[in-house]
Amino acid sequence: MFQVLRQGLPTIENTESEYQELGFERLFTYYAGRGIALRQETFEKNLGFRTKEGKHNVLAQLLSDDSHIPVRVSIFQGKNKASPLFSVKEFGNTCLLLTVDKVLEYGDVINLIQTDERGRTVARKDVPLFGLSVYREAIINAFVHNRWIEGNAPMITVFEDRLEILSRGTLAPHQTIEGFFQGESVPVNQKLSDIFLQLHISEHSGRGVPKIVKSYGRDAYEFRRNSIVLTIPFSRISQNSTQETNNDASSGNEGLNATQQKILNVIRDNPNITQPHLAETINAGKTAVYKGIAHLKKSKYIERIGSKKDGYWRVLK
Repeated sequence: MFQVLRQGLPTIENTESEYQELGFERLFTYYAGRGIALRQETFEKNLGFRTKEGKHNVLAQLLSDDSHIPVRVSIFQGKNKASPLFSVKEFGNTCLLLTVDKVLEYGDVINLIQTDERGRTVARKDVPLFGLSVYREAIINAFVHNRWIEGNAPMITVFEDRLEILSRGTLAPHQTIEGFFQGESVPVNQKLSDIFLQLHISEHSGRGVPKIVKSYGRDAYEFRRNSIVLTIPFSRISQNSTQETNNDASSGNEGLNATQQKILNVIRDNPNITQPHLAETINAGKTAVYKGIAHLKKSKYIERIGSKKDGYWRVLK
């Protein structure tokens, strides 16, 4: 109680970090990449990395080379967490700026492109699951307004029909619900928000939430006791249309046997799937899956992006 009276409510600026031996090499590199040179003698003071007692604060920890906070993207096969878990992609444990970039890039992976063949005359119509610009706004908002002092990161979960982005904590003390929806932003983490603005990761226009609401409505937001959840529904083509599309795709995939076609279809739905999981999904042997993938790669149907452990599949046709 007396500490709150002296320092105010706990923030990432006035809360001492559990970790005091921090390095900032990646932060310097990130700033340099944006054309801003940090000075070793003054950057901690300018960025607000110390408490009044001179200790590294949580903000410093978040932007250090090892933030000690993981960020996970979980993909489930069905519509809830009781469904089979396809994959878990882990980011974090590094400078938060790099983590945000990686999570934003990962949006391209989970945003599967569907081909809408309905009423097609000349060119095909590609339909993404969700708008990447809305995804970007939602991710940045979740990281800027997350309650980091509790040591937990935002949680991103992908289901069959939607994407959920959970931010820890609630609205800033002086933020109203109506002001929130109108775009009158009151940052939960003011200094972190300033750094995002300085690096042009975000902008101080207040259009993020209104843009999301325009696309998905106010009901896309759920305000829980200790978190805020944004749900982005997927724009999936109807089952009948999808079946037509799959039939068209199958007829166009000349030269593929049944196993190769199954592999291609599964990879379309889950670019992060591993070969063992793929073998289990299509009920085939590991050798058959290995040969099938080799054929698909050689025939330019798919390509591997990144390493075997951390990469994903890209469907080329």
